[in-house]
Amino acid sequence: MPSHEPSCTQYQAILESISDGVFTVDLDWRITSFNRAAEEITGIPRHEALGKPCSEVFRSTMCNERCCLRETRRTGKPLVGRSGYIIDAAGNRIPISLSTAVLRNAQGTVIGGAETFRDLSEVEALRHELDASFRAGDLVSRSPLMQRVFASLEPVAASSSTVLILGETGTGKELIARTIHQLSPRANGPFVAVNCGALPESLLESELFGYKTGAFTGAERDKPGRFSLAAGGVLFLDEIGAISPAMQVRLLRALQERTYDPLGSVRPETSDVRIIAATNSDLAELVRQKKFREDFYYRINVARVELPPLRQRKEDIPLLCMDFIQHFNALQGAQVEGLSSETLSLLMLHSWPGNVRELRNVIERAFIVRQEGLIEPAHLPPDFLRQVGHEDAPTLQGLDQAVKNLETQLIRNALARHNGNRLAAARELGIHKSTLFRKIRQLRIELPNRDGRSRLRNDGAE
Repeated sequence: MPSHEPSCTQYQAILESISDGVFTVDLDWRITSFNRAAEEITGIPRHEALGKPCSEVFRSTMCNERCCLRETRRTGKPLVGRSGYIIDAAGNRIPISLSTAVLRNAQGTVIGGAETFRDLSEVEALRHELDASFRAGDLVSRSPLMQRVFASLEPVAASSSTVLILGETGTGKELIARTIHQLSPRANGPFVAVNCGALPESLLESELFGYKTGAFTGAERDKPGRFSLAAGGVLFLDEIGAISPAMQVRLLRALQERTYDPLGSVRPETSDVRIIAATNSDLAELVRQKKFREDFYYRINVARVELPPLRQRKEDIPLLCMDFIQHFNALQGAQVEGLSSETLSLLMLHSWPGNVRELRNVIERAFIVRQEGLIEPAHLPPDFLRQVGHEDAPTLQGLDQAVKNLETQLIRNALARHNGNRLAAARELGIHKSTLFRKIRQLRIELPNRDGRSRLRNDGAE
């Protein structure tokens, strides 16, 4: 009977026809085969690659101690879909995903390894294009609330007006200020930040305006202030609500007259800075309480940017987490792939009083115990787990309750956004209307009296 096993020639034809690069190595890591796609992706002709150590051909981020083939030979387990970069013959950095396997002879003895790799350049370009629509400077968000903030940044940056940024602690006020600076005509000038709440008034004055020799005991030479250091650029005054009325008067003069007086100086100096102020305080309320000067408030509240807290844009949590994971992977040389679904559910449950800064802290702490694979609940900080009701790694029962809590919250939020309209809420959640009703009954969610179709309902369900 004729054999149905493909011949060596047929195997060779298959390897030459596929779009993935394939190569094999012997036990000395020298390349023994190199298919057509491997030539195209690397830009290296087959005859030049054969016989060379694979690290000389690929110059990959995963060579030497991070070699995937070496890991496969050590563990005996194939790797699938590992991401990295190679440098092609023209010196270009090519993103790839690769998989590995051990090569054995007919007797089962290891005789080398095989690696397949796929060029992800087009995928990467599309991803960057998509990311760009959700990114402004170092900020990333899909939230409609933040998209409106992003849309306002360019016109704000193009103007020369003073900017007031409002938002809770940890929402990224300084990142917004830096983005405005980068987008503005003053982008080539310095960005100087001062935390007004961290300095006593006497020190804050000398920090902002500088001093002259002999201004006070110990002032042995002139020292420029932050106004001078920020000349031609931006001076960012964080926690502006914490400064005293006396300092408000001095800053008001610097803003209105574009001049200031260094300590000990007999003549004013000209100010050439754009002021961006930020606070987590309700300045209008402080004005009503006579704790903040009304004229100074109106002088800094010209262009206004308000940052929503993270609890109002929880849809950003997955995107923010991946952004942090990519950052810490690059910083620490780790290979964390993402979050497990259980971990993401726990993160979505939290109210995040510390906002984006708190979320970043949780991910960074997870990297202490997790350097590869997925971040599981057990890798999250214990204090975070306690806050969401999990003393340790959650049990199956705890996870089930966590999922129910998350579903309840998402359904309530969707109903609230659509004024109780069940059909619109179901569409937003991507589920059928009957599924929404079933979950409402199972989760015992109290429905609003109004169903969103301008008709009062008293039965509580449709």
